[in-house]
Amino acid sequence: MEGDETISTEKENVIVDDIMRQIANQTLKPGTKLPSEYVLVEKYRVPRMTVRNALMKLEEQGIVYSKQGKGRYLKEESKHIDLHLTGKISFTDKMKQLGYDLTTKNVYCEEIPFDAKIYRILQAVEGDTIFKIGRLRYINGEPVAIHNSFVSETNFPVIGKDGPAIESMFAYYRQLGYEEFSSNKTLLSTTFPTVFEQELLACKSMVPLIVVESNCIDGKSEKLLEYTKILYRSDKFQYDITMD
Repeated sequence: MEGDETISTEKENVIVDDIMRQIANQTLKPGTKLPSEYVLVEKYRVPRMTVRNALMKLEEQGIVYSKQGKGRYLKEESKHIDLHLTGKISFTDKMKQLGYDLTTKNVYCEEIPFDAKIYRILQAVEGDTIFKIGRLRYINGEPVAIHNSFVSETNFPVIGKDGPAIESMFAYYRQLGYEEFSSNKTLLSTTFPTVFEQELLACKSMVPLIVVESNCIDGKSEKLLEYTKILYRSDKFQYDITMD
């Protein structure tokens, strides 16, 4: 039984890989309707369920989509958003400089339970209160990123009250007299979205997210202001890692 499942999975991967090759060499172009399940069954000489599972994998990755009663289509080509992962300006300012239609929605401001990693980065001790402030970023009305800022109440005593209204942390800090910002560490990794993140970003479970973790430091006093964890939809951006 286990051997049959392995063979089935291997055949599904063959179909997925072949379709991906056709996309790469542009045999299949954006917006193209894929062959029917029946045609693919005949082509690959596999059971219909194997074909269906392969197509579902491509749907989960956001590569194809279904139209009710019409079949499956290759996703239309979209222009990727330029994103500079280094520098000293906010995401909001970067997007405005590049001319994108950016809007932001504050989606939560909540006290977090003790997390050793976050507390260590923020130089906090157990018993301190840390708030997570999440903003959902939209480009042209489409959700593309979740920005999480972790801020200590010790440094900002009214952050719990102010947090639900914050759309830009840099703008908030400027109101408090901070003008220059820097970061001395940035980490880049990938992950897949949780169910909650899928809902926020309107994406499937297998669409990879680019995770950028960094800190924000006041350029003058070198005071640590926050720890930041940003989740970007990998299918919406092209990433510039050129140093300033």
